[in-house]
Amino acid sequence: MMWLEGIQKLRPVLMSVLFILTSQGANCRLVVSPVGSTLVNALAGTNVTLAVSYSGASDPVVTWFKGTLPVGTWTINTNFPPDIANDSRSVLEIEKDGSLTFKDVPQHFTGSYTVELTKSGHGTVSVTFNLNIYEIIQNVTLITAPQFAQEGAERFTLQYNMLQGVVEQEIWRFNGRDLQNSTHYLMEGTSLVIFGPNRTDKGSYSVTLRNPFSSMTMHKNVTVLYGPDEPIVEALPIQPFYKAGDSLILSCRAEGFPLSIPQWIFGGKILSDFHQGVLNLTNVQTSQGGSYTCSVLNEMTKEKREKNVTLKVYDRPLGSPICSVVSVNNSDLQYQCKWAGGTPEAQLSFPALSNISSGAGTFSLTVTSSANLRDITITCLAEHPIEQNTCNITAKSPRNFLPTVKTSVDSDGKIAVTIRCVSEASPQAVVSWSQGNESVITGSTYQISSDTTQLKIRSHNISTFLLAPNYTCTCRNPLGNQRKLLQLQGPTISDSSLFPNQDGTIITLTWEVPPTSVVTGFDIQMKGPDLLSHGGDYSVPKRSSKEYRIIQQKPGYARSTDVFLLDPDMTYRFRIIPKARLTDGEPSEVHRIGPGDGLSGSAIAGIAAGIPCSILTLTLLIGLIFLIFYHHKKKSNKTRYPVSRAVKTTQPKAASHNILNGGLRPPPDYNSLHQTPSERSVTLPMFVPPAPVRVATTV
Repeated sequence: MMWLEGIQKLRPVLMSVLFILTSQGANCRLVVSPVGSTLVNALAGTNVTLAVSYSGASDPVVTWFKGTLPVGTWTINTNFPPDIANDSRSVLEIEKDGSLTFKDVPQHFTGSYTVELTKSGHGTVSVTFNLNIYEIIQNVTLITAPQFAQEGAERFTLQYNMLQGVVEQEIWRFNGRDLQNSTHYLMEGTSLVIFGPNRTDKGSYSVTLRNPFSSMTMHKNVTVLYGPDEPIVEALPIQPFYKAGDSLILSCRAEGFPLSIPQWIFGGKILSDFHQGVLNLTNVQTSQGGSYTCSVLNEMTKEKREKNVTLKVYDRPLGSPICSVVSVNNSDLQYQCKWAGGTPEAQLSFPALSNISSGAGTFSLTVTSSANLRDITITCLAEHPIEQNTCNITAKSPRNFLPTVKTSVDSDGKIAVTIRCVSEASPQAVVSWSQGNESVITGSTYQISSDTTQLKIRSHNISTFLLAPNYTCTCRNPLGNQRKLLQLQGPTISDSSLFPNQDGTIITLTWEVPPTSVVTGFDIQMKGPDLLSHGGDYSVPKRSSKEYRIIQQKPGYARSTDVFLLDPDMTYRFRIIPKARLTDGEPSEVHRIGPGDGLSGSAIAGIAAGIPCSILTLTLLIGLIFLIFYHHKKKSNKTRYPVSRAVKTTQPKAASHNILNGGLRPPPDYNSLHQTPSERSVTLPMFVPPAPVRVATTV
């Protein structure tokens, strides 16, 4: 029992030793770790090291494995060289720290490498590296099998080959788009397989090969035998539409192998004026707009495809847009806009009234009438592909106006007085009529026009118009109203004038009547001699008349007349008598033309004709006196002969004014006194009467 007690006393000591031994064992555990990444990429032909470090034990045994196959082993710090596998001795080398170095590493040394460190009493530790050895990618080619893809074939393969290189990543693309494995594409090994190739597989294929040290991309255009592809149709120049009169071409081509021949069809007929799918259209009209069909036939596959293109030929609407506004139930306003014609019809809208409503060709928009719309200009926006245009409309209340009165005679002999009341207004004002305090309704006496602007009153008796109460017309639209009263009056001339021509042979009479006068015609009356004939002679006997007589009758709408032919040397008086059927009104003022009342026309003509005769008589009288005086003087100056005797006689001295410078005065030529006027060398003087003065006097 004593030894047991001794053991109990030594127990604390034993526990301490055990603790110390245990702690020392923990601190001496073998540990190995990689220096850097365990994934190592290297270029073939270069040196690369799989570096490790260890702790916890000295001089452990290092063993390197490629996969599960040992390739080298060594006890660190021993004098013996590492033991390297025979086929790797020229490449592998174990470093003093246990790392594995590859010299001029070939590509086939790519693989997984594991290092194990073992120490007796310390166990075994390991680290695994992945080593990838790459070569530069060179001389890559991309081939197809078969040469062309055939639509409907089972498969079509693209495959790449390269002279050398290691591919870490390959990317297949079609027309620049990355491809993925699917039911249509399969990427396996160095190939891309297309299952069931069709026309959409035509295009550019590429494969990109990559590794950490190089990259290369190869392209291949693949043509799919099909026929034909859907035609490609173009209109040139490219425009959304064409104006009538433009020129353009339509071209058609279809992708396919072999190339197909297109034809153009329009309106069910094959067009002949095209070449190699190009159709020239000059001076196109709207009738040539529509659907054109390009038909393509593949002569090898006998497949046929068609493609339509719609040609838009537009023509602008006629003129300019027209705006208007009308009344609806005399309470609302309906704005209207119209731009007729055109292909297509113009789109019309009133942006100021609504930004959601519009119409084509003709558009109207009804809004509630309000003072805010009075005298406000509203614009219609007219949009056509060729041209944008506008028109404006301003809603106005009725403005002040003057009624007009027109008088005529019906076929049954009744006087018909038409009163027209029109006020400037927009929309057009509706007119209501009343007589006194009673409304006028259509009947036998009163007739109101369909547009309500005219009231027609019919009666045989003029007193019906003159004795009736005042007529009232009221013009009204949704924005306001205007009212006018008028009283009809009998036939009256308010003003008249007379205008002669330059020769005084034609006159023009003009006259006016009051606006409310009832007039159905005019009598043109004249006082004075008869008018001349159209030949200008006096075959019509001239006579004076102190009474007015009717020379013309004019309808009620006439306001002027011409009177001809007048004798410019005579005096005439004219006046106009207004008439209301059988009732005459007061005559107009009297208008006079002629030389006046001092001398009559015959007296003036007698005086004018007597003046030349008086002058001729006076001339003959003076000539006779001269002949008598000349004869008497010649007789007193006869020649006296000398007496035959020697006695000198003295002759009486002749008067000095009877002796000529050249000798005695020659005897007179008595025969000249007996010559006729036509035989005399000197023409007797003639008296030319002055031109008559024409005077037109208006009284």
